[in-house]
Amino acid sequence: MRLLGLGAGCVAVGGVLYQQHAAWPWWALLAFDGYVWPFIAYLVARHSRNPIQVERRSLVADSMAGGMWIAVMQLNLLPTVLLAVMLSADKVGVGGWRFLARTATGQLIAFCVTWTLLGFPFRPETSTLTILFSIPFMVLYPMGLSTVAYALGRKVVRQNRELERLSRLDALTGLPNRRQLEEAASTEFSRARRTQRGAALLVLDIDHFKQINDGFGHPIGDLVLKQLAAALQASVRRIDTPGRFGGDEFGVVLTEATLAEAADIAQRIRENILRAAVRFTVSIGVAELDPDIESVGEWVRRADQALYIAKREGRNRVAHSRPADAPVTSATEASVG
Repeated sequence: MRLLGLGAGCVAVGGVLYQQHAAWPWWALLAFDGYVWPFIAYLVARHSRNPIQVERRSLVADSMAGGMWIAVMQLNLLPTVLLAVMLSADKVGVGGWRFLARTATGQLIAFCVTWTLLGFPFRPETSTLTILFSIPFMVLYPMGLSTVAYALGRKVVRQNRELERLSRLDALTGLPNRRQLEEAASTEFSRARRTQRGAALLVLDIDHFKQINDGFGHPIGDLVLKQLAAALQASVRRIDTPGRFGGDEFGVVLTEATLAEAADIAQRIRENILRAAVRFTVSIGVAELDPDIESVGEWVRRADQALYIAKREGRNRVAHSRPADAPVTSATEASVG
């Protein structure tokens, strides 16, 4: 952008210098400012430990050079206005109005010093030739700024979407986290109530997980959690939502599933766990969305109660809750292998 802006700006300044019959040192300085300095500024910033600070200083230098050229052009109206406006627009975009005040101060100082040294020349008239030389600056640089702003805006949108996605995923397992799992349960609860179709919820945790961590170390514990996540993904349907509540507790929201279908999926999870590299078992509680369940919280509590029954009855099994009139059930151990 610096090469585009300064390069196009130097064309506009060059139109004025041509009509002034400027000496060659001015032309050499103009060529350096427009076509050499951008590369120097880029390389210095790239190899700096603080590239942002270096770039801000370079932007101040750009504005000061612009102030000098305004004086050299003897305040020729159109290119003077273009330089002042364009060198202000990018500063506002980079650092806001406070940064503009800083760069504008540098620009004014450079203008005053140069104008004084040149004897206060003042020729604001803009010829047709100068207008023609100014057109590239008027067209190319605003279009370039707009393109960059659009690209940055799109990048920010993509990054925000990615951040939103990551905020809903568990970092270790890649499954939906507690927030996303609870939202999925709430959505399924509302859908099932509206359509009068079934739904079920699984809550499961790893048997004796603390002993796994203490006996084999947290890396093995993390591996077990990842293997359980893989088993969940391999066992559920595309319409279901497996996730991690936290620690070694996981859940699965089953869409349009009866109690029998939920039990089958729970059994499938246990079978897939047997294929894991590290041997472990899980206890699973199943809660069908019965008509008497009045909230998502109560639905989750039913599944937790079923999980507690499975653990109380010896772990490594599946248990399911009953309606409110028969809340206590015995756990059913599924035979595996």
